[in-house]
Amino acid sequence: MTAEGSATAEAARPRLGVGMVGYAFMGVAHSHAWRTAPRFFDLPLAVDMAVVAGRDQAKVRAAAERLGWRDTESDWKALVDRDDVDLVDVCTPGDTHADIAIAALAAGKHVLCEKPLANSVAEAEAMVAAASAAPDLVAMVGFTYRRVPAVQLARQLVLDGRIGQIRHVRAQYLQDWIADPQTPLSWRLDRTKAGSGALGDIGAHVVDLAQFVTGEQVTGVSAVLETFVRERPVADDFTGLTGTSSGTGATGEVTVDDAALFLGRMSGGGLASFEATRFAYGRKNAIRLEINGSQGSVAFDFEDMNVLHFFDANDPVATAGFRRIVVTEPEHAYVAAWWPAGHGLGYEHAFTHQAVDLVRGIAAGVTPAPTFADGLQVQRVLDAVERSAAANSLWTPTTNEES
Repeated sequence: MTAEGSATAEAARPRLGVGMVGYAFMGVAHSHAWRTAPRFFDLPLAVDMAVVAGRDQAKVRAAAERLGWRDTESDWKALVDRDDVDLVDVCTPGDTHADIAIAALAAGKHVLCEKPLANSVAEAEAMVAAASAAPDLVAMVGFTYRRVPAVQLARQLVLDGRIGQIRHVRAQYLQDWIADPQTPLSWRLDRTKAGSGALGDIGAHVVDLAQFVTGEQVTGVSAVLETFVRERPVADDFTGLTGTSSGTGATGEVTVDDAALFLGRMSGGGLASFEATRFAYGRKNAIRLEINGSQGSVAFDFEDMNVLHFFDANDPVATAGFRRIVVTEPEHAYVAAWWPAGHGLGYEHAFTHQAVDLVRGIAAGVTPAPTFADGLQVQRVLDAVERSAAANSLWTPTTNEES
């Protein structure tokens, strides 16, 4: 099709006006997805990147120009009220998710909200209630790693019964970006904004992945949380954390966890272990998921994201072993729209797949998973982890204090 023909076809499709709140890390990733999705996938709606909102007008204007947004607002409420916005994309810290999403749904807008869904179960429940009260609207939470093709293949193998009944789930999310004690404070280290630390920021992802791939839910946990560095430098232009003041040499309190470890029980009877830390030197974005069943295993590591390892216990013993499957064939989820086989995808592609599924869902009148209800279920797991850690639930000392 010629460029002119493509433009004509695009104009003939119903328009979907997107308004995005927030333009930092997640906003950049989402912007890339909105720009890219219509160029690689045949979408039923014409995506219009209508407006992006941020509090600093000069910065948001610069972001709009750089990221491809047509207009700007300095107040998210003004964005929600605009007639040219059909979908509100929430890419802000967790403390604002509920207010923005609920207001958007009340205004008749579809919503895509970054994870975790909220900073508390109560907020998440209110968001689910708002979504339930607007059944004609799509309300989706952005657990983007679900849409990595290798993860999709892992889920298919499990649901097809290829590994049998689930016995063990091992899930880790390992990073090192704040392992240096001199790394300055940011909003992600402020409980009032982030809700929790490694637990909510990255632990939420592996909880969701474990449940998504197995098709089961975490039904109970026993947990421990730790903050290794409790005071950090404050940048000259950064304020807002408890006990901080701006200026050279100032420090502030870290009010979230640095690491989370917890055991879990799965609804199908299996056992699970979860680890989330931002203190694992050498691990940049290691999302590791291994599931062992009665008939085999699957294993995935995001740092080798185009590969899935699969073990079939029914193979002959003499030749049994993990198969290394390069997940870049047109038969694999989403891959046919991209490059020839063997040409791997990257971090940004899952965000594009998310946009594709969302646009198709809006056109079909259905909410693609994960829904707000799915996000609430993850929030309940996070809440149980925090309650367990606070209570030292099932924590037995290794020394006999009575002796």
